[in-house]
Amino acid sequence: MQYQGIVPGQFLSRPNRFIAEVLLGQEQERVHVKNTGRCRELLLPGAAVALARAENPARKTRYDLVAVEKAGLGWVNIDSQAPNQVVGEWLAAQDFSLVKPEYTYGASRVDFYMERGRQRFLLEVKGCTLEVDGIGYFPDAPTQRGIKHLEELAGASKKGLRCGIAFVIQMPGVREVRPNLQTHPAFGAALDAAREAGVYVLQLGCKVTPAQLVLDPGRMAVPREFFQ
Repeated sequence: MQYQGIVPGQFLSRPNRFIAEVLLGQEQERVHVKNTGRCRELLLPGAAVALARAENPARKTRYDLVAVEKAGLGWVNIDSQAPNQVVGEWLAAQDFSLVKPEYTYGASRVDFYMERGRQRFLLEVKGCTLEVDGIGYFPDAPTQRGIKHLEELAGASKKGLRCGIAFVIQMPGVREVRPNLQTHPAFGAALDAAREAGVYVLQLGCKVTPAQLVLDPGRMAVPREFFQ
């Protein structure tokens, strides 16, 4: 995916999870943060950030904060909507007869439902922005919603659907995402249970610039059986 109208800024503070104060040129600007996660290791005073101009000119904030530069790593995309968009673009290029986003299954809304012949697929997408020593970790904050999704996928897998969870790695150089057991051990337990039930784990590395997030074929680990 490609952003339009990207401008550079410098992060100053984050009064709440939706808003950040940044330095834009010589002026302080209030912008919308497109990620409600903590991002504490990324949004540090003085960090370089990338701002996308809002499409709605009547909006109170003129810009969205979509990426931040992390020392020793590079640009990290923190747009929580971007993973679904890049996965949607990727799935559209596969040989599915149907790709349907935001599919209601059971008591959850799963990110993608796909069909190929008589096989039905469910795919949940999670964006990863937390990196420690070259490894990605998810989540960066407790997520009961994430556990619920895993439980739904495990149940669907037992009923014959081909189910997967895709970790979109929104930063360069990182190839693997592990469950963040320190922050939310219950998510790790749910992921193990989902794997045992037949849910596939897809690791989708990305190329990242201030204005772009695209999947990197050289850093994608997709179980061959998932697409068969």
